[in-house]
Amino acid sequence: MHQFEESVYQLIVETSTQLPGDVRRAVNRGWASENEATRAGLALSTISRNIKMAEEQVSPICQDTGMPTFIVHTPVGANQIKMKRDIAAAVQKATKNGKLRPNSVDSLTGENSGDNLGPGTPVIHFEQWEHEYIDIRLILKGGGCENKNIQYSLPTELEGLGRAGRDLDGIRKCILHAVYQAQGQGCSAGFLGVGIGGDRTTGYELAKKQLFRPVDDVNPVQELDRLEKYIMEAANQLGIGTMGFGGEVTLLGCKVGAANRLPASFFVSVAYNCWAFRRQGVEINPATGEIAKWVYERGSEVSVERKTENAAGEPKEMESSKSREIVLHTPITEEQVRELRVGDVVIIQGEMHTGRDALHKYLMDHDSPVDLNGAVIYHCGPVMLKDEEGWHVKAAGPTTSIREEPYQGDIMKKFGIRAVIGKGGMGPKTLAALKEHGGVYLNAIGGAAQYYAECIKKVNGVDFMEFGIPEAMWHLDVEGFAAIVTMDSHGDSLHAGVEKASLEKLAAFKEPVFK
Repeated sequence: MHQFEESVYQLIVETSTQLPGDVRRAVNRGWASENEATRAGLALSTISRNIKMAEEQVSPICQDTGMPTFIVHTPVGANQIKMKRDIAAAVQKATKNGKLRPNSVDSLTGENSGDNLGPGTPVIHFEQWEHEYIDIRLILKGGGCENKNIQYSLPTELEGLGRAGRDLDGIRKCILHAVYQAQGQGCSAGFLGVGIGGDRTTGYELAKKQLFRPVDDVNPVQELDRLEKYIMEAANQLGIGTMGFGGEVTLLGCKVGAANRLPASFFVSVAYNCWAFRRQGVEINPATGEIAKWVYERGSEVSVERKTENAAGEPKEMESSKSREIVLHTPITEEQVRELRVGDVVIIQGEMHTGRDALHKYLMDHDSPVDLNGAVIYHCGPVMLKDEEGWHVKAAGPTTSIREEPYQGDIMKKFGIRAVIGKGGMGPKTLAALKEHGGVYLNAIGGAAQYYAECIKKVNGVDFMEFGIPEAMWHLDVEGFAAIVTMDSHGDSLHAGVEKASLEKLAAFKEPVFK
């Protein structure tokens, strides 16, 4: 087993930097279903470009490489203690080399371990089996989509859908509600793993295990196969679309499994995964530790025939003809911000500053180390590497913004910040502050970590390294950084509009389907 550690390292690099073929085909099918001129079409075009860039540069597809989760099947007699040590060493090496972002944070002190090791990380599930080879599967599921996981206890009342009972129709309603509540915050268009039954813990485990199934497989249980097909059709009628911009494609895959439950409990657990569906597996020779076979197809280029007509066969409206493109040089003035409207494409030139959870909490009660008057704050936790020349950005896509809702409006007014960039939108408190103060929210394409890293030309400096690399305040010089205005200073929010419209559409699925 002298090659085992290196084999695990190769698995991590492959999973982080290349989407498997079945996932690529699903993304391309989604892209083909959207008009290229719409916001959703533009987002999927960017996503497709980002996938290719990550592969070519062998860099993370998305900067949030999540909590590495391994499922390991071993023959009887395999040394699982040694394997666990080697997996930890491979994770540590991958973090040092910029293939994983350091994501292991002490829950009590907030300290980042810096190497993805610590109590509970990485996650490793061992199971013996009858085969004579080792099977290791890895999933890298970012925090943005992990936060949109949801568990239901039946019976329950669901917004827009009414009562969900302890039957297949109640399960159907829960899954549709899970798609609705995610909106664009989990980097839609996404994939669902659903676990029916079990207890609260095993229900979530079952849901996440469904994500290891190939996208195009067929559920052997007839009722569940029918349910999967129904959810794919119904969810894509909600109009949430890629990044929550509205559109034809909200869901790219749905896999459902069932386990026995207690008489008193009926859980439906949903694991939501973003479009950057990073999972791969290898079969390993138990004598040498070498990779004998890759479990999922490695890469796949698929041509895309784009959709330019609606369901009635009529030409779809070209949104690009209505969108303005505005170049803004930092610092930005209130007058410039007041001229922006939802739907405008903004190109940022100059310096911007990253800021996530730890920084927002800090700035509520302290001064900023740099002048933020007219500044742009980017909700981003980048992957960074340092050499003799200084820091370099390896991946830098947006994080989910809604976590900063308790702080954002107050911080913008306190420091004179004019623009915030993130993904998934923000809530009413921030929207009110944008209107009062003269600010704007710009939605970048979630997961497009290589696309945005290319726009960053220089790292000007960093503060608060004690927060850890993802949470530090990075000062970045950018060129051609493009994002879409989705919340403006006039009280308009694309996110609120899409959520309201999708709730109305959700209500159309209230009546029973499975009897």
